[in-house]
Amino acid sequence: MIDPRTQKLAHILVNHSARIQPGDRVAIEATIAAEPLVRELYIEILKQGGHPYLLLDFAEQTKELFTFGNEKQISCVNELRQFSYENFESRIRIHSLTNVHALSDFSPEKQAQHQKGAAPIIATQMKRGATGDFKWVSTLFPTLAYAEEAGMGLREYEDFVYRACHADESDPIAYWENLKNEQHESANIFNGHKTVKLNGPNIDITLSIEGRTFINSYGIHNMPDGEVFTGPVENSANGWVRYTYPAIYNGVIVEGIELNFEDGKVIKATAEKNEAFLHKMLDSDEGSRYLGEFAVGTNFQIDTFTGNILFDEKIGGTIHMALGAGYPQTGSVNKSMIHWDMICDMRSDSEIQVDGEVIYKDGDFVF
Repeated sequence: MIDPRTQKLAHILVNHSARIQPGDRVAIEATIAAEPLVRELYIEILKQGGHPYLLLDFAEQTKELFTFGNEKQISCVNELRQFSYENFESRIRIHSLTNVHALSDFSPEKQAQHQKGAAPIIATQMKRGATGDFKWVSTLFPTLAYAEEAGMGLREYEDFVYRACHADESDPIAYWENLKNEQHESANIFNGHKTVKLNGPNIDITLSIEGRTFINSYGIHNMPDGEVFTGPVENSANGWVRYTYPAIYNGVIVEGIELNFEDGKVIKATAEKNEAFLHKMLDSDEGSRYLGEFAVGTNFQIDTFTGNILFDEKIGGTIHMALGAGYPQTGSVNKSMIHWDMICDMRSDSEIQVDGEVIYKDGDFVF
């Protein structure tokens, strides 16, 4: 019997996030582990008059590519995905891994090769998404692998995921629309200003937001959601940050990251674990040492680190900054094959100033 929360999540994704209209072509990306949610999405898209197309992977498919593929095969652009990103009206991605560390034993070089193949697809997503021509959204289907990573049993993790998405409520879309209104002021407090300064035990950094737009994120591109974000001026970051939580990329866990910025560029990078991987990703391309995103997490219902960035970057009382590609709708012009979010806790002895005025203290806005 289908979990009614799975049906409710499909309803949220199709009607609130992707806003599917009659005639919309929708790519559904997932592994076969997410079959219950894929089925419900397929049905819901049909009900709205859309055309669902399934782009499914088998479990640990990328691991097999890394194991048996040569460099040309690993870095090859997935032409089916590329076509859908360039031509379809929507894409719904369901993170649904059965082994979150399947790629962790492979070299940074293979990881970089694979990112090279994904780069033009990411660029298309950013470009068409910024104009509204491509309605993309990412979510997660709770698998045992994600539950174990979060230190939870599967039933407990299912409850966590559906609660974070508000799929356990009678009218979840109303919740996300209310969040839009609540976060409006948080985004606007940044807009029209020039300088952001962040201070705390783990951060001392200044960056420019002049001419940039802060986006109110309320479940359109991510589900769950809860953040306000922008792309800082590319050459503006100066200072240092020590990221509170492990940063995970393609299943590789990098712990104890500390970065030093000068004129926007990472000039020094250390890590307590997997530092070589960090350096390889930083050298991916010209844009990978610059920030593509600065964001404030606002979802206080997500208060536990789970090892999954879709949830962790939304933790209320944290900020995150992404190395690499920026979102054009913010004004960012940084381009890269990577977009790597890293999280810093701001809930103790920390503050954010905008043009010299304190607007955020110890994990919450103070206006």
